Amino acid sequence: MPVRIGVIGCGAIAQRRHIPEILAEKNARLVSIVDPNVDRGLDAVDRFGPIAAQRSAEKIGVYDDYRLMLKRDDIDAVVVATPNVYHARQTIDALQAGKHVLVEKPMAGTLAEARAMIAAAKKAKKFLMVGQNQRLMPPHVAAKKILDSGKLGRVLTFRTSFQHAGPENWSLDGKQSWFFRKKEAVMGVCGDLGVHKADLIRYLLGEEIAEVTGFIATRDKTNPAGGPLGLDDNAYMTLKTKSGALGTMTISWTNYGHMEDNTTSIFCEKGVVLLGTDKEFGVIVNHVSGKVDKIKTGAVATNTKQTVSGIMQAFVASIVNKRPPIIDGLEGYKSLAVIIAAMESARKGKTMRVKG
Repeated sequence: MPVRIGVIGCGAIAQRRHIPEILAEKNARLVSIVDPNVDRGLDAVDRFGPIAAQRSAEKIGVYDDYRLMLKRDDIDAVVVATPNVYHARQTIDALQAGKHVLVEKPMAGTLAEARAMIAAAKKAKKFLMVGQNQRLMPPHVAAKKILDSGKLGRVLTFRTSFQHAGPENWSLDGKQSWFFRKKEAVMGVCGDLGVHKADLIRYLLGEEIAEVTGFIATRDKTNPAGGPLGLDDNAYMTLKTKSGALGTMTISWTNYGHMEDNTTSIFCEKGVVLLGTDKEFGVIVNHVSGKVDKIKTGAVATNTKQTVSGIMQAFVASIVNKRPPIIDGLEGYKSLAVIIAAMESARKGKTMRVKG
């Protein structure tokens, strides 16, 4: 029997990634969509329903209250793709209702909420997966294998960047998006892009970030009414791993001249690994000997060009095979902890240790 999935939140991430990936997954079936804007949910059914009907005669249910959907016995799992402030409550409610959960990043607005989500999953004996898709992108998977091989020796330093022109160019609501409403977003670019990069560095290096210094600012964005945003739209962080590797992270919502920059460089004892720096080759390795390896991989998804993220495939596989997800709640917690520490660092004006 396919995994029967309900989607909570029918915004851009659901319509451009989660719903299409559910429909493309042979072991999954889209059963229901929830959105407080019922018309948006109905429009999505009009758009995706015919595709779903090719595999199932059942109609896709549409609700304006996720709690109504959770009462259904014919739903095995849910995707939580709502504004950040709702992630914890909706995830915990779904777990308590006996559903597996895939929650968008950042998994929560606070570490306390994240811990509560992990505890709820454990108590319910259900899987909790966090949508940290950067570590599943083909160039990053290929780089991980190279770094894990040990051929390049120890990682000495690194730098990573994720910059684009802002969520108004992605969100279905444009400049009226919840991304610019502090009560719903909780955090700005740090929660949107920073947590992605924190997770990627942890994954690539295979170790935890121990200390972080954050410089965080609002340089240009405003709230939907045109007033002060109250959230970060740019951040620069310096990071130190437990083994002593040093690195930087640059994230921005104001990269207007160059729509998107998602690059990473890992400097090792015997060479440098470059990710996303070349349009043709996903991974380039410059060896100290002068040898250069250029490796073609699949592409990294961008706001303007979506590719299969691998998240839904991994989530469904964990349920079908009854194995814990590869990016579980603890992984999401550890990546969120880096960002929380950076934000605290910016407030206090000093380097902070990352809470384990």
